[in-house]
Amino acid sequence: MPRAAASPLVPDAAAKAQNRAAKTAPGQGPSADRSRRWLQAFRAVRAETERRAAPLSAEDQIIQSMPDASPAKWHRAHVTWFFEQFLVVPHEPRYRIFDERFPFLFNSYYVAAGPRHARPERGLITRPNGEEVAAYRRHVDAAVEHLIETISGAGADDFFTLLEIGLHHEQQHQELLITDILHAFAQNPTHPAYDAKWRPPAAHAVRGYADVPAGIHAIGHDGDGYCFDNEGPRHEVLLQPMRIARALVSNAAWLEFIADAGYTTPSLWLSDGWNTVEAQGWQAPGYWRMTDGAWFSMTLSGSKPVDPDAAVCHVSYYEADAFARWAGKHLPTEAEWEVAARLGLLSDAGGIVWQWTRSAYSPYPGFRAAEGALGEYNGKFMVNQMVLRGCSFATPAGHARVSYRNFFHPPVRWQFCGVRLSDYV
Repeated sequence: MPRAAASPLVPDAAAKAQNRAAKTAPGQGPSADRSRRWLQAFRAVRAETERRAAPLSAEDQIIQSMPDASPAKWHRAHVTWFFEQFLVVPHEPRYRIFDERFPFLFNSYYVAAGPRHARPERGLITRPNGEEVAAYRRHVDAAVEHLIETISGAGADDFFTLLEIGLHHEQQHQELLITDILHAFAQNPTHPAYDAKWRPPAAHAVRGYADVPAGIHAIGHDGDGYCFDNEGPRHEVLLQPMRIARALVSNAAWLEFIADAGYTTPSLWLSDGWNTVEAQGWQAPGYWRMTDGAWFSMTLSGSKPVDPDAAVCHVSYYEADAFARWAGKHLPTEAEWEVAARLGLLSDAGGIVWQWTRSAYSPYPGFRAAEGALGEYNGKFMVNQMVLRGCSFATPAGHARVSYRNFFHPPVRWQFCGVRLSDYV
């Protein structure tokens, strides 16, 4: 990812070590070697969260700019609660909860794990303060590290499986920490920078469409490495003859859409999308503002002129669909996207923006959610949301894969979401 070397989003040596360590699946190799690798991975992920939070002041870390976003302090505490709740408590009978208030404050949506504080009110939790959250992280880290080094017997494989889930869960929140603070900063009229040296990754200037072979293809996780449960079971799909754009849609193309009355032409929009445009007063992508006749966009380095060559970002599913109609194209299905990505047909498949597909987020054939609280992780959200594929520049290194299924509601714009077009032959 071509970013400035000083940026908090650049993977450091610890993050690279995490990626190497995570390649060893639970149950593989001698126990001492397994413990060493997972200890290295755990420390790297936990350090990355703190590294991303480091540029933020105490005031920055408590702000919640909308119900869908969460304060940075809450993210840091919630991922810690996850490890405490699902790893330490079940596997260490001598462990004592760090603070009896924290499970209520920092649970998110795990109903089976007990009651929780209302999501829209997370920004009201000024106490416990940041120092207490840091102490909480140290306390739980010590307990997890002790278990990594000492656990053995029948419960070890279960523990390391849960540890791997917890690491990927924390990586998801590392990206959310960035998207959420950018939304908060975008509400500030002084346009503060998260990182003044940050620069967006450059999209590759490729042209044209690639033919995706029609016929029966297998999609879903292939069993090599980690995946979330919603990435399987692997199954066959039938694709019609189609083509997919090699490149992401650029800001230059989006400027043409705006100039051609894209945001004021109802026939381009789904009904719910047009209602949202009117209700929200959308005239351009999220974080775009017109200043002295020129478009500017709020970025991690503050307000910057819109770069025509960059990939468009912060657009909703409704906008992506309307743009595709305006262009005389379609959005790809998630199956079309995955097949094309596996065949190496896509430029910037990951590392710049998530890409909307026109697939509703639903279970694959044969999907079964896990029992217990962790079964709530993905399955219960399989309604009224759309799938995105790829990953963004804020996705931690080594976290995404070609079968990864991200999902959001159609109006969402605060995530790093972009567009790739497709067409049928």
